[in-house]
Amino acid sequence: MNQDDFNQQLTRFLAASTTPFHAVAEMVSQLMAAGFSRLTDDKQWNIEPGGRYFLTRNDSSIVAFVIGDDSPATQGMRMVGAHTDSPCLMVKPSPEILSQGLFQLGVQVYGGALLNPWFDRDLSLAGRVSFLDDKGQLRVALIDFRDAIATVPSLAIHLDREANKNREVNPQTAIVPVLCQVEGEETIDFRALLQQRIQQEHPEKTVAKVLDYEMSFYDTQAPSLIGLHREFIASARLDNLLSCFTGLQALLQSNGSVSSLLICNDHEEVGSVSTSGANGPLLTSVLNRLAGDTTGYAMLAERSMMISADNAHAIHPNFADRHDENHGPQLNHGPVIKVNASQRYATNSETSGLFRLLAGQEEVPVQSFVVRSDMGCGSTIGPISAGATGIRTLDIGVPTLGMHSIRELAGSRDAWDLSRILSRFYNHTGPLSAT
Repeated sequence: MNQDDFNQQLTRFLAASTTPFHAVAEMVSQLMAAGFSRLTDDKQWNIEPGGRYFLTRNDSSIVAFVIGDDSPATQGMRMVGAHTDSPCLMVKPSPEILSQGLFQLGVQVYGGALLNPWFDRDLSLAGRVSFLDDKGQLRVALIDFRDAIATVPSLAIHLDREANKNREVNPQTAIVPVLCQVEGEETIDFRALLQQRIQQEHPEKTVAKVLDYEMSFYDTQAPSLIGLHREFIASARLDNLLSCFTGLQALLQSNGSVSSLLICNDHEEVGSVSTSGANGPLLTSVLNRLAGDTTGYAMLAERSMMISADNAHAIHPNFADRHDENHGPQLNHGPVIKVNASQRYATNSETSGLFRLLAGQEEVPVQSFVVRSDMGCGSTIGPISAGATGIRTLDIGVPTLGMHSIRELAGSRDAWDLSRILSRFYNHTGPLSAT
């Protein structure tokens, strides 16, 4: 695979992965096509050397792993972590609003969304729906309207003369999507709309009643390679589906000589505290089963390493002063090692040293990010996973502009370069710590 092929596959993955549920479904499809076997938590695992396996949690998180020539406790594991969720607008449980002849849906803001870019976009809906079938059994289905069915209109400048100076976005009243016009006493039942959509997308299913849902609005504008020289990728959900895709491709291309694992957690944008989040038991439960016992786990943890991959803040040409003057990552200048003295990132000199070694072997440049000392620092699944597992961890990411906007921007070379480093990491047979 070359860089152009990689980026074409990346844009297709981004377009299909409109929610964490759809992202995991896409990853499952690729894993199964590559010969990975599905595991479930409620059954005994028969793990064999050379085996390739995966399991999902909540349909929105996934763990995939390859067992090397020796046991994970003996070899350790090369692990990459990312997250499947992105800031968005999620539909409320009782969402129907009729106002001024227009049908709207009430929404909650999920994560730290940059709200202004959500205005005047062509929006669609996707997510997971729980329902009863004709036999009274509880079922679930993923749906995606795909077409542009909604928008959030801006208030005209004539009615808000201060809009370009100071426009605040009230998440309760200002960001409510419009779906259609209504006439007279007409009413619209959102659950009935979902039932129709399930039957349209899944004609083999019989839906007696929609019980509940997790539905999110998203921008229908397709991911694209842009720029005079096509040097940028513009898309929704680059943070952090770009890392999920990159880690997946590296795992699929690993030679299987050493045990390797990819975990993509949900709910990172809201704190990671859930059954499928990094602050839940998913990763440790998998590692415990692979290790076999307490001693095996201690050996595995000591001989393993995780690379937490989550997009990094590229230096903005119009706001360069928001970066430390010596730590302003640029697009297409290589992956970024994230460092924070207060452990908002899990990087230490040992883990970053190995990453620099692997990058040098691939002849890929590496950058560093440290937040300004007078500004707060975000975080990732890295410190959470490190604390839960006791495994040395590194935080890295691809430089990105417009992070948490409805449409973000990354370099078209950076994801490809990162995939090459992660592939080398998965195939690295040497020690993961300094001797």
